Amino acid sequence: MGCLLYVLLSCLLCLSNGEISSKIGINYGQLGNNLPPPSQSIQLIQSLKAKRVKLYNTDPQILSNLSDTDLQVSVMLPNDLISNISANQTLSDQWVQTHILPFHRNVRIRYLLIGNEILSNSGTDRDKQTWYDLVPAMYRIKRSLNALKIPKIKLGTPVAMDVLESSFPPSNGTFRSDISETVLTPLLRFVNRTKSFFFLDVYPYFPWSEHSAQISLDYALFRGGAAANLTYTDPGTNLTYTNLLDQMLDSVNFAMTRLGFPHVRILISETGWPSNGDIDQIGANIYNAATYNRNLVRKITAKPPLGTPARPGEVIPTFIFSLYNENMKPGPGTERNWGLLRPDGVRTYEVDLTGKMTESEYAPLPAGKNNEKYKGKIWCVVARARGMGAVEARAGALGDAVAYACGQGNGTCEALRPGGECYEPVSLERHASYAFNSYWVQLRGSGATCFFNGLAEQTTEDPSEFDNYGGVSGGSGTGRSFKMHCSMHKSVRRVRVEGTMELSFDHVQRVAFQVSSKVTLKTAPFLQQNGNEFALKSYIFAGKEVATAALSYSLK
Repeated sequence: MGCLLYVLLSCLLCLSNGEISSKIGINYGQLGNNLPPPSQSIQLIQSLKAKRVKLYNTDPQILSNLSDTDLQVSVMLPNDLISNISANQTLSDQWVQTHILPFHRNVRIRYLLIGNEILSNSGTDRDKQTWYDLVPAMYRIKRSLNALKIPKIKLGTPVAMDVLESSFPPSNGTFRSDISETVLTPLLRFVNRTKSFFFLDVYPYFPWSEHSAQISLDYALFRGGAAANLTYTDPGTNLTYTNLLDQMLDSVNFAMTRLGFPHVRILISETGWPSNGDIDQIGANIYNAATYNRNLVRKITAKPPLGTPARPGEVIPTFIFSLYNENMKPGPGTERNWGLLRPDGVRTYEVDLTGKMTESEYAPLPAGKNNEKYKGKIWCVVARARGMGAVEARAGALGDAVAYACGQGNGTCEALRPGGECYEPVSLERHASYAFNSYWVQLRGSGATCFFNGLAEQTTEDPSEFDNYGGVSGGSGTGRSFKMHCSMHKSVRRVRVEGTMELSFDHVQRVAFQVSSKVTLKTAPFLQQNGNEFALKSYIFAGKEVATAALSYSLK
C-alpha cells in the first residue's frame, strides 16, 4: 500500500511538468589541446540542435559567445573554492559579481553547480571538510544571487552513482552512511526548499561493462521490454523495468524517499556511452554509443513524458556527455571517447537531439566488435611518435613519466637499474616501455591505467617480438648493429634482424635460431648445436653475413 501511495504521489508531479523542458542538453568540456575555439563550438552545439549546454567553469570567452543565443546554460564553481566561500559571504558576493553578474542579462544561465562530484573523492580529511562545507557554500551563493537580484538560477551539485551504498533492487536504494545524514540530508533539504534538482551523473555503461555476463547489452541500450523478453521486476515494489537507466534512476529516487524527500526531482547532469576505448574495455564502440544516445533522446523527449516506473510521467532534464572527444582527459581510453564530435568538428556518429528521427532514417552503423571481453595478452608501451623529432620533443615528459612509474608499486623498475637484467641497452623509449608495462601490470587491479598523459598506449603485439616499439624503429640496413632488449615478462620473445648483429644478454637460459638459406652462422665453441637449437654457454653470439634471422629465447 505504501509503495502504491508513493507512485500515486509521484504522478501528481506531472501537473507541474509544463514548466520543465525535456529538450536535450550537452556537456561542453575543454580537456583537449586540439579543440575548436568557443565561437565555433557554440555553432556546433546549435547545429546538433541541443537546447542546453553545461560548462565546467565560468569561462568568460564561452559565456560571451553564448550571449543572445536561445541556449540554456549551466555553469560551475570549482571544487577548491567551496570551503573558502562557505565561511565568507564577502568572497561569495565577489565571486558572483565577477563570474555571473556580467553575463546573466544576455546569457540564459539557469543552473549554477557548486563543485563537481566532490562526494566521489577519496575521503581524506580535506575531502570530508569540503563535503561538510558544500551546503553552507550553496546558502552563501544563494544569498549573493538574491542580493544582486538574479532570481532564476537554480543551485545544485553533481553527484555520481557512488553516493549509493545499495542500488539493487531499486527499491533498496540507500545512500552511503558516511554522507547520508551529514551531507545529503542538508543538500536535499536545500534543493527541496529552492525547488531545484538532484543533479546526477548516471552511466549505464559502467555497471553493464563490469557485469556484462549478468546484464544484457540490449537492456543497457534501451532495447529491452516485454517484446524482447528483457524486463526486470523489483520484488520489493512489483515495478517492472525495461532498461538499466530507469533502474539506476529509481534506486536514487528510493534513496531520497528513504531520507524523507520523495518529491525532489532528478536532473541527469551527465550520461552517455563511449565510442572507443582501450583494448581491454568492453563494448566501447560507435554502434553502442549511437544506439544508447539515440534511444536515450527518444525516451527523454517523449510526449507525454515517460518518467520512470517509480515516477511515471515525470520530465527528466538531461545533458549528454559530451560535446567532444577530449584527448587530455586522464584515465582509461573511454575517458577520451565520449564525444558526439571529434575535435575537428566532424560527428562521431549521427544523433538527432530533438528525438524526431526514426532509426530507419539513419545510415547503417558499423557493427560493434568488442562486446565481449578481450581474452588475449595486452602490453602497455610508449605510444608511437611520428618521426624522431616527435620522440626527441617528448624526451623530458618521458623521463618524468618513467620516474613516476618507477616510484610506484613494489620493485616496479628493479630490472632497469644499472647492472639489472633489463638495463642494457640504455634507451629512454625502451626503458619507458618496460616501466609503463611493469607499473600497469602490477597496479591495474587498483585502478592504474595505460595513459601517462598520452605517452603510453596498449598493444596486443608483444613488444619483445620486434625491435621497433616505443615509437622508435630499429630500422634495417647492411652493417647496422643491434642489441637484444629485455623481455617485458617471463615469456618467449622473437626478434627479426637485418644487417650484422651483436646480441648481448646475461639472463638467457636457452636460445633458438631459425635461419633462412641466405644466412651463414659462425659456430663457436661457446655454442652447442642440437639440431636447429643452440644452447648458450657464453654471453655473446656473433652472426656473420646475416641477411635475415628470427631468434627466440626464454628466460630462466
